[in-house]
Amino acid sequence: MARRTHVTIRDVASNAGVSHQTVSRVINESERVSPETRARVLSAIDELGYRPNEIARIMARGRTHTLACLSPNLTDYTFASIIEGAEIEARQHGYFLLSASAPDEDTFALLVEQLIERRRTDGLMVINPYTDQRFRHVPKDVRMVYLGAQPRDEQVDSVSLDDEGAGHCATQHLLHLGHRRIVSITGPVCEDCSQDRQNGYLQALRQAGITPDPNLVVEGDWSATSGYTAVRSLLEHRVAFSAIFAQNDRMAVGAIRALREANLCVPQDVSIIGFDDMPLASYFDPPLTTMRQDTFRLGRQAAGLLLNAVENPTLETQRLLLPAELVMRNSTTQYVERR
Repeated sequence: MARRTHVTIRDVASNAGVSHQTVSRVINESERVSPETRARVLSAIDELGYRPNEIARIMARGRTHTLACLSPNLTDYTFASIIEGAEIEARQHGYFLLSASAPDEDTFALLVEQLIERRRTDGLMVINPYTDQRFRHVPKDVRMVYLGAQPRDEQVDSVSLDDEGAGHCATQHLLHLGHRRIVSITGPVCEDCSQDRQNGYLQALRQAGITPDPNLVVEGDWSATSGYTAVRSLLEHRVAFSAIFAQNDRMAVGAIRALREANLCVPQDVSIIGFDDMPLASYFDPPLTTMRQDTFRLGRQAAGLLLNAVENPTLETQRLLLPAELVMRNSTTQYVERR
């Protein structure tokens, strides 16, 4: 059989009919593999011409003092701020943090193989907003911390914002101002935080005795354009509302522009609250009322939790839930009925 280039540990596992974790144990001379299985794996390695990275094998016998962080991208402000906080926390404890972008599940699986299965890192942070199954690509014996979506049926280390509580607080702020027709511009519904923030919105309405109106809920994609388009659509369909809860600040900015083009003033005609408290939020016109999430602190907490787990493998898993903070500025005001 002709030898392939770039043969991976998964190719060997498929050829030998075993898991990639088993192949890794054989490579690292673990005693947890039967002689028959070991022979099959070694035969597959020879047949495919797979050559394990010798440096990685050496590092596998001890710590590398390197952590990895996988994020959907490295440009989004929220993700970048989390990574910055994590990097500082890791460095203060003598660890180096590698970061890489995994926009989809296939890329995530490849990076896990490169960073974890070849033993280049001691632990993994996963910034994952998606409700997909990417976490199943991580070997069970790897310590990791999730930020965002996580397996619901497993005990895992995680640090996350209390998105449901924040969505409830944002909506409750508008309700306390007398608003009853409150629009919700959500993030993509495939993301955990969008669902949690929406649950908080719905809960606040029901607690106020208001039956949620599906016509007041519009899905966005986190961009300013989607906030703009959402409000344009509501106005074109003559949907009545006096306030907007946008699930991030960028969508709030787009919504404000659409309202202005329709000759509606913020907050006199429509109050609007955003989410994140991005650096420019206080410079918007008007300055934006928003829910502040301390992304830098999220990163530090996640890295600290991972470091503790790496250095103390017998510790039980922990779930840290951090609150968001209501920041009141000039984009929301008391509701006044128009006649």
